[in-house]
Amino acid sequence: MATHHTCDGIARRDFLKVGALTGVGLGLSDYLGLANANAAAGGRAKSAIYIRLAGGPSHMDTFDMKPDAPDTHRGEFSEIATNVPGIRISEHLPKLAKCADKYAILRGVSHTLAAHRLGAEYLMTGNRPLPALKYPTYGAVVSKELSAPRDIPGSVAIPKGPTAPTGFLGLEYGPFETGASPKAGQPMNIRGLSLLNGLTLSDIDRRNNLVKRYDTAFGSFAGEDKVLSGMDEFSQKAYEMMRSSRTREAFDLTQESPSISGLFGDGGFSQSCLLATRLVESGVRLVSVQLGGWDTHRDNFSRLKDNNLPNLDDGLAGLFRALEAKGLLETTAVFVTGEFGRTPKINQRGGRDHYPRAMFCLLAGGGMEGGQVIGASDAKGEGPRDRAISPDDVAATFYHALGIDHTKEYHTLTGRPVMIVRHGRPIPELV
Repeated sequence: MATHHTCDGIARRDFLKVGALTGVGLGLSDYLGLANANAAAGGRAKSAIYIRLAGGPSHMDTFDMKPDAPDTHRGEFSEIATNVPGIRISEHLPKLAKCADKYAILRGVSHTLAAHRLGAEYLMTGNRPLPALKYPTYGAVVSKELSAPRDIPGSVAIPKGPTAPTGFLGLEYGPFETGASPKAGQPMNIRGLSLLNGLTLSDIDRRNNLVKRYDTAFGSFAGEDKVLSGMDEFSQKAYEMMRSSRTREAFDLTQESPSISGLFGDGGFSQSCLLATRLVESGVRLVSVQLGGWDTHRDNFSRLKDNNLPNLDDGLAGLFRALEAKGLLETTAVFVTGEFGRTPKINQRGGRDHYPRAMFCLLAGGGMEGGQVIGASDAKGEGPRDRAISPDDVAATFYHALGIDHTKEYHTLTGRPVMIVRHGRPIPELV
């Protein structure tokens, strides 16, 4: 159904609803209040997968091609059609082209932080970094806001998470790190979870009882110290995970059906994406997966063509298809991003340099409609064409899909009130 807007911004079909509500005693202000309450309630996702493309991928060689740009900008790759009419992406992403209806492409995402650490912090929290405050990453917030089964980690990082992932939140909201990427057809031996070298559950129980006796000796001191109490909570959860056959099975890729595992390649990133689908299926609330190697200051095109883009294509296309096959796409929000884009103009080493003024992000699942492009960069990919999308807006949208109010306030150890995302607003096309 087409949506038309009146001059005050109210959609015509909404205006008709207002008329109907007036007949039962509800007017315009009542309707707008109900609509805002519904928007604040958020989306359908119960879990999330955050994929970090560490190093900053080139937007112009992936999801924001510029075939009509000058030779100095355009690059070596051609664009191809996707399964959504009018949407075209890089020729080196053929599998993702066949499932473009599953995800939304955000173009013209823009900020001003060209350093890796600062850009990464911005895109992993939705808040512009401050010298005196470390914001919690998505995994920490999701672990705090969405409860997970006691024997399942709330957040898992493959192979590792960022430095200081919990920010000013407690250590108990930190991610469980696998320490390595999974290998095709092999169960993962994860430090702190796998029972190795003859270790038995009885041994684990004896060690846990010993720890409890030490905790009693510390008395109330541990409970009053936020760091110690966070460590105690994290350790207790680790103990319960070690005893859980459900958790160990979730990390065992050999138990996946051939119909699902066959959707993925054998590379580390692809198998990590397969593991991510198993983990959210088991009850993990957020899985972060890292694919590095995007810092292409030299040999941009050969590195992307021969390595990065095929790996991304295998893993991400498999992820979308597997989530759909498992019936999890509607209840799993997926966010794919680097820390910035890369310069539209190619440098003398055949590479592209840091460029935060224009980048792409992908969002999928959790009730967010795929098969659309939101925003645009200008003709040379140098900045937003008409509308800039901020990392704050993307974060607010991601949280909205998870039913988390991004304006909710937390408090630091000193009592300072801090919103989850201070400046962002959910992107209308996705909520």
